[in-house]
Amino acid sequence: MAHIKILDDLLETIQKRKNDDPELSYTAKLLKKGTSKIAKKVGEEATEVVIASLVEDKDDFVGEVADLMYHLSVLLADKNTTWTDIANKLESRMAMSGLEEKAARKMS
Repeated sequence: MAHIKILDDLLETIQKRKNDDPELSYTAKLLKKGTSKIAKKVGEEATEVVIASLVEDKDDFVGEVADLMYHLSVLLADKNTTWTDIANKLESRMAMSGLEEKAARKMS
């Protein structure tokens, strides 16, 4: 399965920081606050991506997407999920059209 190594490396770094001092590590602090806080941050970052896509230049947009990917990675770590899990799901969905895949999700 091909996927972006940097995302795996980021997730590995986040996993290593789980037990760091929350006073010294934003990642540890966020993980300590739990799933609801992490999910809220993902939502905030997603909103910032939407806004940046409409009103900001490419560099600002890329920065906001990077922030979102970081926070998604923290959420994945919190949920014991990997980018490989996500890549595998995307690969399986690519085996059918988007409309077929969406219909299949409604059935299950």
